[in-house]
Amino acid sequence: MGGIEAYLALNGRPIPLQTNWEKLRFVSIDLESTGLDPRRDSIVSMAGIGLVNAEIALWDQFSDMLPVRYNTASVTVHGITREESITGTDESTALAAFLEWIGDGVIVGHHIQHDLTLLNAALERHHGILLRNVAVDTMESFLAVREAGGFAGRPAPRGFSLDSLCDHFEIPPHDRHTASGDAYLTAQIFLRILKEAGKRGQWNLEDLHAWKASEPFPWNVGN
Repeated sequence: MGGIEAYLALNGRPIPLQTNWEKLRFVSIDLESTGLDPRRDSIVSMAGIGLVNAEIALWDQFSDMLPVRYNTASVTVHGITREESITGTDESTALAAFLEWIGDGVIVGHHIQHDLTLLNAALERHHGILLRNVAVDTMESFLAVREAGGFAGRPAPRGFSLDSLCDHFEIPPHDRHTASGDAYLTAQIFLRILKEAGKRGQWNLEDLHAWKASEPFPWNVGN
């Protein structure tokens, strides 16, 4: 059993939001797409890296590129052209492999709602399912910890972008705007957040403003 079947078998019941996050596996993911409309645009590449015991698991990674039917303005961001992606994995197969890798991990991403909507639209189209994982947005979890008194003495980030948090935590933005690069940067940021959350006694997923990935983003919409 593999792919979608393995994923569904692992996710018969969603992880309760009251769960202590210390022993959970998080998966920091990023998707690059042909545009900003997740219902109309398609996935160009997807990548992720696992976090176990509050450490980045370099052995636990995923990366795949999908065929691009035509070049759009987004090529200037992610750099993947139709010609380069001609040998990419078809969307249905790539999605099944990605879900098998994600398993029952808690999905982490920066401004993750775009990626989740893109994934759910593609999954519904090809496999008739939606994501069953819990998700955490790094900007929201940062704000939740900060509002609880975390990061005291440090100025607020200059914005809500991934670059802003990289600058805030003095993380060099290496390999920016690639799926694997952004997933790794997000993982580094999330580790900083988890460390501070632990100091504040915020040990549950709900303390990080987690929610179910199949549902609309419930937090500071518009940030």
